[in-house]
Amino acid sequence: MKKLVILFIIIAVAVYAGSPYYSAYQLKNAYDDKDGATIAAAINYEQLRPSVQNQLTSQFATTMTKYPLISELGGEPLTQAANGFIAQAVEGAITPQNIEKVINTQGQANTATKELAAAWAIASDQVDLKNLIQSLIIQRGDVDAVVKSQMQQVMKKQAAELEQQVAQGNDSEKPTLSYCGINCFSISGQVKGYPLTIEMQREGLINWKIVDIVLP
Repeated sequence: MKKLVILFIIIAVAVYAGSPYYSAYQLKNAYDDKDGATIAAAINYEQLRPSVQNQLTSQFATTMTKYPLISELGGEPLTQAANGFIAQAVEGAITPQNIEKVINTQGQANTATKELAAAWAIASDQVDLKNLIQSLIIQRGDVDAVVKSQMQQVMKKQAAELEQQVAQGNDSEKPTLSYCGINCFSISGQVKGYPLTIEMQREGLINWKIVDIVLP
């Protein structure tokens, strides 16, 4: 009887400890099978959206320190306009419907995804911001008009880059899996050539949800 109890304990511990690995395996299979519904259901949106938004607004603040002239011309209205666009992009892209669509099409760009890509590009200094200075001067400080114009241009550019990246980028065959705490588990690898780290959090004993994605 004692041996049986010990066996049950060992099995319970193995299931508890191995549950995130099984969840990661299920996510990988769902991605390979273009099963967007499964991945969309595995996300805690209330935690993921604020995290992605905070990453982008923090990156934008860092980027702006490299362009003092833009900061001087645009000031607080520029920061508010950019952060507003970031919030709108995150809200539109990180939804169950859009996540399912993106996985089902293996990254094919749609309007919500283009907006998020544009927000990332501007926040992380991936675009030429000299045009922004020129536009601010020409528009005589009309920040809203400048931001809208620049976002449209960046979205077009990012859409083309996304399509090329989807066609040519590689996915990791064997992502790196590791615990980052007793209730925290990370998956690191490449998706279409972009380095990403996904963080999952335990819900209950053996269930896990995606709560964070570290952007490149």
